[in-house]
Amino acid sequence: MSQDAAGRDRLRAQLAPATTALLTVECQNGVVGEDGALPELAAQARESGMLGRVAALVDAAHLAGVQVLHAVAERRPDGLGANSNARLFRAADRLPVRQLSGTAAVEVAAPIEVADRDIVVRRLHGLSPMAGTSLDALLRNLGCRTLVVTGVSANVAIPNTVFDAVNLGYTVVVPADAIAGVPAAYTPQLIRNSLALVATVTTAEDVIGTWAGP
Repeated sequence: MSQDAAGRDRLRAQLAPATTALLTVECQNGVVGEDGALPELAAQARESGMLGRVAALVDAAHLAGVQVLHAVAERRPDGLGANSNARLFRAADRLPVRQLSGTAAVEVAAPIEVADRDIVVRRLHGLSPMAGTSLDALLRNLGCRTLVVTGVSANVAIPNTVFDAVNLGYTVVVPADAIAGVPAAYTPQLIRNSLALVATVTTAEDVIGTWAGP
């Protein structure tokens, strides 16, 4: 058996629909939308095709019976419970678009389709959808063993999510072309030098093809 064939078999085993969940991270209007708070990141997510590939992965997951979860970062208008212990958080308070609960900014961005069975996990603090939220408990109750991580940003939330999930015992799969960060050259460096050490790195096409079957 060639190494490529072995790799395909391993990916197929990891991505069994009954024990796999697909997570989109901060794929929300206020982050990756056309009027997002971070124009450079939003442009990279859209122009690279990342957002379209995440939408295709979500569609494929729906068809294959894979549970989809959407991790959204938001904050209360009064800021209660939000972090202020890092420059990133303080800068967010000065941005023209704020991720306020109940606004369009925290809705999942097009062209991603949110199905009735999808679960939206919202967080009011921190850098990772795994830390201080119900995500881990939800995944365990769903019987999830493999987590497919997509979205933004490769700079902060994606590596936090991957490392947190690995530390909690999940097998993590990262479609390299379904995450984005800034500058564009940073994302492949992160994947090569960090994420590839702890996660299975693949492509959106390979994940979709695995879920589609032979």
